[in-house]
Amino acid sequence: MSTFGKGHHLMLVDGSAFIFRAYHALPPLTRKSDGLPVGAVSGFVNMLFKMVEDQSGDDAPTHVAVIFDYSGKSFRNEIYDLYKAHRPPAPEDLVPQFPLTRTATRAFNIPAIEIEGFEADDIIGALSCRARDAGGRVTIVSSDKDLMQLVGDGVEMFDPMKNKRIDREGVFEKFGVYPDRVVDVQSLAGDSVDNVPGAPGIGLKTAALLINEFGDLETLLARAEEIKQPKRRQTLVDNAEQIRISRRLVALDCEMDCPITLEELEVKDPDPEVLLPFLAEMEFRSLSKRIADKLGVDTPVIADAQGGASGETAQEIAREELPPPPFPESYTCIRDAELLGRWIAAIYERGHVAIDTETTSLSEMRAELVGISLCVTPGEAAYIPVTHKESGDGEGLFDTGALAEGQMGLAEAIDLLKPVLEDPSILKIGQNMKYDAKIFARYGIDVAPIDDTMLMSYALHAGLHNHGMDELSERYLAHRPIQIKSLLGSGKAAITFDRVPVDDAVRYAAEDADVTMRLWQLFKPRLHEAQVTRVYERMERPLVPVLARMEMAGIKVDRDHLSRMSNAFAQKMAGLEAEIQEKAGRPFNVGSPKQLGEILFDELALPGGKKGKTGAWGTGADVLEDLATEHELPGLILDWRQIAKLKSTYTDALQEHIHVDTGRVHTSYSIAGANTGRLASTDPNLQNIPVRTEEGRRIREAFIAEEGNVLVSLDYSQIELRILAHIAGIEQLREAFAEGQDIHAATASEMFNVPMEAMTPDIRRQAKAINFGVIYGISGFGLARNLRIPRAEAQGFIDRYFERFPGIRAYMDDSVAFAKEHGRVETLFGRRIHTPEINASGPHAGFARRAAINARIQGTAADIIRRAMTRMEAAIAGLPAKMLLQVHDELLFEVEEDAAETLIARAREVMEGAAYPALELAVPLVVDGGTGRNWAEAH
Repeated sequence: MSTFGKGHHLMLVDGSAFIFRAYHALPPLTRKSDGLPVGAVSGFVNMLFKMVEDQSGDDAPTHVAVIFDYSGKSFRNEIYDLYKAHRPPAPEDLVPQFPLTRTATRAFNIPAIEIEGFEADDIIGALSCRARDAGGRVTIVSSDKDLMQLVGDGVEMFDPMKNKRIDREGVFEKFGVYPDRVVDVQSLAGDSVDNVPGAPGIGLKTAALLINEFGDLETLLARAEEIKQPKRRQTLVDNAEQIRISRRLVALDCEMDCPITLEELEVKDPDPEVLLPFLAEMEFRSLSKRIADKLGVDTPVIADAQGGASGETAQEIAREELPPPPFPESYTCIRDAELLGRWIAAIYERGHVAIDTETTSLSEMRAELVGISLCVTPGEAAYIPVTHKESGDGEGLFDTGALAEGQMGLAEAIDLLKPVLEDPSILKIGQNMKYDAKIFARYGIDVAPIDDTMLMSYALHAGLHNHGMDELSERYLAHRPIQIKSLLGSGKAAITFDRVPVDDAVRYAAEDADVTMRLWQLFKPRLHEAQVTRVYERMERPLVPVLARMEMAGIKVDRDHLSRMSNAFAQKMAGLEAEIQEKAGRPFNVGSPKQLGEILFDELALPGGKKGKTGAWGTGADVLEDLATEHELPGLILDWRQIAKLKSTYTDALQEHIHVDTGRVHTSYSIAGANTGRLASTDPNLQNIPVRTEEGRRIREAFIAEEGNVLVSLDYSQIELRILAHIAGIEQLREAFAEGQDIHAATASEMFNVPMEAMTPDIRRQAKAINFGVIYGISGFGLARNLRIPRAEAQGFIDRYFERFPGIRAYMDDSVAFAKEHGRVETLFGRRIHTPEINASGPHAGFARRAAINARIQGTAADIIRRAMTRMEAAIAGLPAKMLLQVHDELLFEVEEDAAETLIARAREVMEGAAYPALELAVPLVVDGGTGRNWAEAH
């Protein structure tokens, strides 16, 4: 064993990154003999074997080690207790694979290093510095940006995902500074993933500008008063200590006491008698054969689950293949019909294509098409620019609107693509395909059939994370896509995509299609393995074209009615402000929480005040509701806030959303927005207009039908209570629903032993509050606030409720127990809603428990209305009617007046039968219907 020094080359592999890359890049795999998850181990071993194979020749490492994160907390948690606090726990099927990857590393005769209290990055840093000081070279195999501070003076990085070496210039390209100032930049920018606070509002670009201007972090903080921008200056002054703490968090501890010597890391050949038995134990048949052939020994015989020898299946071989190829540095730009024709031929040959559009706006009804990207196989993608504008000489942008040279004509591209995009034999794959489908529809193309990677992720991972492309790419492909802000900028200086130079657009746009194709290949087989194929195929994918047509139809809005309401609200607010200031005893800004807090708690000395982290009194709605019984002022503030919100959110804002060409408002529905399957309405949000207040009903009066038409509203009656009665097996509720009784009165009769004929509105109101509150896990405190009664009395109501309906308590306990065991709950239709915090402690525990209890009920209700919507178009075909809106349990239609009753009959039949044949409910679904010239009348 020679002393490490000049001429030696140390390779340090970021093992933790390898594990997560392997886990997310390949479908799940279990060992046949006992069901042990081994998919990440399989991918990890493949990557390790490829790395060993690739390292040959004069540049091969003389020393090597794989470095892992320690499973517990690091010394950084002592510096900042919230360090990495927001990171979710590792997936439960990955946890047992962690020790196996260490065993796999050692089976290759490579040192596997982890040290208590330190992260892999620190160990890599310590060994790199030691090797550099000894005169050797170091290659760090990782894509982790935190390690870039080590680059330089004989230390380089190699990103295996991009097959790219990173030197000093590569670091500058990433951070805008050289390696010795990376820590300073990271200290300012912070890191949301690791919960490093940094300086609020300062990103990487701004941080780099500041460090380059002032030289280093301490100089910057010492001279912060010299910064010209007031907001930026104040941020640095106010957060100096937080920034210094951040620096201690991001700086690697290269001086740590690492007990490993460099000499111990000398490269050794794997021992077949150690490596092959491990691979056999894991039941990696394909990989065992490849490595045995490489080592020149016999392939071990691997027994199947029944004890006999087993040949490898095609599925096993596919699962043991290496991850897809690295993302390329450049993609194809399609500038003419000949090249596009060749791509179209490739699409027909493959039978599918990932597609994405680039436009001038996120609003599909206003966006203009700028370009189209295509991908037929991972790593092979292209962009078709069609309406990019000329750009200036660096001093600004032309405003002439002249098209840039070197791109296809829009009409020509549309004509060539229309046949393949409408061809039923070609699958079109997209990420949030509804957006692209609406863009193409405006250009006369009906895109079908489709697959949607966003919805696949939603079916697989609801409750675990968001489903945007960038997050999915980073999480499942270990690849951070180009950020749109790097092309468009932000704020007032932002440009639209048609102003992005074509060469810059190609890489960004084609990469999106490439990422989408890779996600599709990853997610598609997982749907079956996770048993959510039916959810995706029956409720997610079919909803895309239905919602697209609803959104494009929009709903007519009476601008004059809204304007009159805005004026009336303004007058009412002015009157309330005068009354509020009179009660307060002096003028103040009613919209200022700070000033309000001072009046309530400093001047009026009302009880129960609490100050937040900023030192200001809390004046949220819950605080004011509690104070409303103590003084008139809090109640008046609540009234003022409600009117102000209605004015700003609806009567003012809705006028801005009326489309100039259609005269209608076109909301957009997010299919994957809520974990439970409920749709979310945005731009504008039409689902939260109050329906129980006079003002809310008046806002709904502004939504009207065209001349000769009426609006028709069909609404499920108490669907969540009906589902609860079915799931929990509550016979009293089942009978009441079957007999068509007033369910709240029936509940009150059961709970309070009051005959139905003697029921009072107050008793019924209490039962109604409990009926709905229990579904959402309401506490005695919450019910007391809702009913304005003592907490002990409210808790007594809840206790009595569970006594009378014991099935509900059993349902709640069973739901929580299932969630704790499996990390999820499931709706009656098989939708999976993950509950990652169900085993947490502290405040999150109660929330997670309530969410698990409610998710199954609300999710099942959401599934039912989705099933109804996907069946509705066929049911009302031939009628002069359109489905316009979905609001929670309600569907809103517009129809010619003479056909309204026919529509109601057909739509009601679909909605009341939407659970069948998949589910036979023990209680009937009932749908209430109504018609009117406006939405308020119809509902």
